[in-house]
Amino acid sequence: MSDINAASSGQFTLGDIEINRLGYGAMRIVGDGIWGPPKDREGCLATLRRLPELGVNFIDTADSYGPEIGEELIRDALYPYDGLLIATKGGFVRHGENKWAPVGRPEYLRHAVLMSLRRLNVEQIDLWQLHRIDPKVPQDEQFGVIQEMQKEGLIRHVGLSEVGVEQIKAAQKYFPVVSVQNMFNLVTRRYEDVVDYCSGQGIGFIPWFPLGAGDLAKPGSFLDRLAKKTGFTPSQIALAWVLKRSRVMLPIPGTSKVKHLEENVAAADFELSDADYAELDALGHAAPETPGPGA
Repeated sequence: MSDINAASSGQFTLGDIEINRLGYGAMRIVGDGIWGPPKDREGCLATLRRLPELGVNFIDTADSYGPEIGEELIRDALYPYDGLLIATKGGFVRHGENKWAPVGRPEYLRHAVLMSLRRLNVEQIDLWQLHRIDPKVPQDEQFGVIQEMQKEGLIRHVGLSEVGVEQIKAAQKYFPVVSVQNMFNLVTRRYEDVVDYCSGQGIGFIPWFPLGAGDLAKPGSFLDRLAKKTGFTPSQIALAWVLKRSRVMLPIPGTSKVKHLEENVAAADFELSDADYAELDALGHAAPETPGPGA
């Protein structure tokens, strides 16, 4: 797979940084339940080091992955990040395996940014995303401190995660929103309106769990038949569908294995016809949603 390259997915300018549209999500390079160190640290480091070789120059992580471990592994594998956009998130704290809680107090968000800067060993975070809006804290207070940190130069660009259109509009009063990271895939479509809003605004939409296909990947299904006909896997075709859905789509499939990473990047070479796209779109709308793997 020496000739595969994420550049085949096309390019997108996130804020003022051009990236290849097919990125990488780092949630899977830590332990089970997104908690603790990985079982195979060297394997995870090898996967991270393979990213720039494959043209993947957009890497998404969060301080809650591990927690902290994901950012540290990225630093150990890829610093000084030549030609790479390292995005991280904050505002979602951990209390154990698969346990998450939003904390949006301004002093905590500032602490989160400062600690991410330290772990990543940078003076400015190119893209920092509010992992969740804390419903217990006025959102204007959360947006206000982010605005302050951007003005101070701690953050270059700002994004949001798991938000609706009205929340994006509220945040835009404080800072340009350059990315929105919501769960979205072939069979998880509750954020269609957000995708459309982002498309109209030129905001990068980062779908997490982009490989989800649910029952559409069952043997004998249209997706299964298409996979057999083309030689691509159902997951690769589902990823190609996501890329075709909108020019602002920036999928970030994650894995801790080099082989799986190469398979994901190879999906950038799959050309989904308009007819097959429309058929999958209709089937995806009708299918039950697939639960996500985490946050």
